[in-house]
Amino acid sequence: MAVVTGAARGIGAATALRLAARGWSVVAVDVASDVPAVGYPLATPGDLEDVVRRGDGAITAHIADVRDRDGLAEAVSLAEHRGDLVAAVAAAGVIAGGGPHWEVDTAAERAVLDIDLGGVMNLARVAMPALLRSPEPRSGRFLAVASAAATRGLPNLAAYCAAKAGVGGFIRALAAELRGTGVTANAVSPGSTRTDILAASAELYDLPSRDAFASQQPIERLIEPDEIAAVLEFLAGPGGDAMTGAVVPVDGGLSL
Repeated sequence: MAVVTGAARGIGAATALRLAARGWSVVAVDVASDVPAVGYPLATPGDLEDVVRRGDGAITAHIADVRDRDGLAEAVSLAEHRGDLVAAVAAAGVIAGGGPHWEVDTAAERAVLDIDLGGVMNLARVAMPALLRSPEPRSGRFLAVASAAATRGLPNLAAYCAAKAGVGGFIRALAAELRGTGVTANAVSPGSTRTDILAASAELYDLPSRDAFASQQPIERLIEPDEIAAVLEFLAGPGGDAMTGAVVPVDGGLSL
């Protein structure tokens, strides 16, 4: 069993679908509504139901805000009713900004910090006991989506950079705390990926479309969400046994 947040679209949806196609049962979690402080439309219940439909019976929808620990705990409980929780993937994220830190609306910055970093920590808080309940020898996985923004200073996106840097630090600390348990913690660090967040970023920078970001990456194209999901799938499986505390760049060379 796996729990995936931010699963109605983008990297989260691609991850839920890829895991389902490889035989996993997945609880797909998404807020499936707009967040007032975030200035662009988020996923809808219809988006989440479409992921369920494409999962051919392997995906169960659960509507919850990652800022709400109780809602995430319900998702974990739902997964445990169907079997042992083996992987928890924190992929929910938003972006906001558009100006220097001191001019950006504080509610927008708080939403970014609470969702992009707080949501990862909230999922770990409720998923870790379930992962540790599995009988030994364990092979549980906690995975998160960071960003190339964790290591690059991006103007007008200070809160986003701070949150994603925090994800990397949290994953490294979590891996140290999990020493000897058989449960690991890792993250991926995407570059410019064909998602709605990137489209919102283009608007913040007054760019004509998200495709304008492609030239920043040595591969000279945008990354597809499924390419990020493929690395998350690897980390969730036996191939990732020797990895913990890693933040894996899947960024088309953006961080070079």
